[in-house]
Amino acid sequence: MKRFSVTMLLKFLALSVLLGGMASNSLAAPKGSPWGPEYFPNITLVDQDGQKLKFYEDLLKDKIVIINFIFTHCGDSCPSETANLRKVQKLLGSRMGKDIFFYSISIDPDHDTPEVLKAYAAKFKITPDSGWKFLTATKEETIQLRRTFGLFREGYEEKNLSEHSTSIMMGNEHTGQWVKRSPYDEPRVLAWLIGRTLSTFKAYQEGKTADTVNYADAGKIRKIPKGEELFHSRCDGCHSLGAEDNIGPGLLNVTKVRDPAWLRKWLKTPEVMLAEKDPIVMSLFKKYNEVIMPSFKFSDKDVEEIIKYMEDSDATYGETAGESADHAGHNHAGHDHAIESTPAEPVQEVVPAAPVKAVENGLL
Repeated sequence: MKRFSVTMLLKFLALSVLLGGMASNSLAAPKGSPWGPEYFPNITLVDQDGQKLKFYEDLLKDKIVIINFIFTHCGDSCPSETANLRKVQKLLGSRMGKDIFFYSISIDPDHDTPEVLKAYAAKFKITPDSGWKFLTATKEETIQLRRTFGLFREGYEEKNLSEHSTSIMMGNEHTGQWVKRSPYDEPRVLAWLIGRTLSTFKAYQEGKTADTVNYADAGKIRKIPKGEELFHSRCDGCHSLGAEDNIGPGLLNVTKVRDPAWLRKWLKTPEVMLAEKDPIVMSLFKKYNEVIMPSFKFSDKDVEEIIKYMEDSDATYGETAGESADHAGHNHAGHDHAIESTPAEPVQEVVPAAPVKAVENGLL
């Protein structure tokens, strides 16, 4: 089975131009847009380095941003969300910290002190100068921010952190354009959206760009197998299908190295294996910076589909590349958290089709 190719991604993006264009006017801020200092609370937050920052004046004004809400001891969605956004960060390259910024705001300020947030960022190899801040405020203030972005469900989230929304907000404060997306979307699509569409949206509306692709030129999009879809939306933020390590170990030949029953249990109930202190699990946990591998509540069928995709992928990466004893994932310590695989009622947006490349030096 072949991996999700750049060619197929371009075809998907071409289709997105047509579909997104139908609702493009709804994304642009109208005259007199309220999405400014009168709308956003200018509360004080503290970042992972202990620096105090005003939400609107210091973090939003005249910036292009991605904002999400996490807590560092989350056992399912937050680690994979952070890992996937790290891939987006790498694609944006040198634009990070210049005109594009990421903000991960804790919803558990009692636990997530600046020191804890800094340690969490380090586990994911996110450096202080990367343009990505991890922030905390009072519980009341973080709820206010979540309400501001429509990411707080009254009656559910006050008492149970695991019920928090995993959707991310992407926006350009200067133009008043805001989009809600899933953090599990293809990283190249998210990078293109934040790095190009939200940066030059008016030009696309007025037809001033030359790199859009006509729908008639798009080929037929292949049907993505379920295992491939699950792997790329849930797993490859931390794991490669080859031998190289990422946040977690590379997975080349993992279906051969690990006992099948062990692997199925690990994919389906990792939090149980951690609680049981399985020797292999504890070894992986310590080796990979004690990063919590999310518990996605996969069904038996999901597990079989993912395993089949990894088996088929071994041929792509080469059967002779070596079999590492570290295959099979890093740690899981989960809680009952409903994963939002797709954003609720997302704002429509245009995703232009053009060659995929690192979003550096103004290319995106």
